Amino acid sequence: MAEPDADTVLMALALEQARAAGAAGEVPVGAVVVDASGQVVGAGYNRTITDSDPTAHAEIVALRQAAAHQGNYRLPGFSLYVTLEPCVMCVGAMLHARLARIVYGAPDPKTGACGSVLDVGAVAQLNHQTTITGGILAEPCGDLLRGFFRERRRKEPIA
Repeated sequence: MAEPDADTVLMALALEQARAAGAAGEVPVGAVVVDASGQVVGAGYNRTITDSDPTAHAEIVALRQAAAHQGNYRLPGFSLYVTLEPCVMCVGAMLHARLARIVYGAPDPKTGACGSVLDVGAVAQLNHQTTITGGILAEPCGDLLRGFFRERRRKEPIA
């Protein structure tokens, strides 16, 4: 059996974060930031409910941790792995951090800003460009989210 590639291994770490989010009652999205050598320097999961903070998406939590670790908000050469296609806010923050790469798992047909609804990374006028790769472990990432929302709908019937 072939060894998993680095993207798969790192997305699996983001999935661990997503599971922690679900266990905390948050939407199960997780993220990790790695430096150019592949070392994890930031990790996070959705904390919007826990922190009463609309900006506390997994990507932002992980970016904050990575920036604090580096002592700089700019993270050139770094990559962010997230289980769900990022929204506009998160892509904007990632571009502002000067990430080299954004890697996501499941597409988000409602708020995805890497091609599903908008394609922020394709806007050539922006001052920074990054490589975006989607679909890494898309099935387990999507299954986790679908299961979470299925269970939520079961517990909270619509009036």
